[in-house]
Amino acid sequence: MIRTALALCAALLLTACSNPEKTARWLVDPPTAARELPNRLGAAELRDVSLPEYASHDEVAFQTPDGAVRSNPRNLWADSPQRAFTLVLARSISELSGATVIAEPWPLMTTPDRKIDVRVERALAQANGTYRLAGSYYVSDETGAGGGNHARSFDITVPLSDAGAGSVALAQSAAITQLARQIAMLGGPGTSFVTRRPAASDPFDLPPLL
Repeated sequence: MIRTALALCAALLLTACSNPEKTARWLVDPPTAARELPNRLGAAELRDVSLPEYASHDEVAFQTPDGAVRSNPRNLWADSPQRAFTLVLARSISELSGATVIAEPWPLMTTPDRKIDVRVERALAQANGTYRLAGSYYVSDETGAGGGNHARSFDITVPLSDAGAGSVALAQSAAITQLARQIAMLGGPGTSFVTRRPAASDPFDLPPLL
């Protein structure tokens, strides 16, 4: 009888743990943005966004008042965080500016005019009630025709409406939209420089004879 009761309890616990309704999956899905910026990027390939380890896991991470970064297996991202972040960012830049920004690998026969590399240092729902997205981005000229190159940083904060995972998903979506706007404008602290073609070599410019 005792064994039967124990077996029943174990079965109930297993059922509770495996109940899919107890696991929430959250989308990173900002609303469609209206075009409001000039096209400064043309055709650009967005490399896979580099995320901190805690932000690249399936579980939605958050910071507790003791400073620790924690997560809960009942709150998961609906897609791979890196894939979702990269695709949403590419779409948002394109919608805001009219540029053709496509996540790697580049699928078209023509080559992109530029490549965009985004490296995220912080992507976290913080204990102070804000979501912070910080890091740097790089836009390189791929035409070889003397185009501009940019190395810039970003530091974006969005208020959290509450401590729930849904609020984190909404805040991250809003932060990605702000980052898309900054990249489309080539804005933020940093530097810009022009690609310089190497000087053409003179076939008759030979070293002196010894």
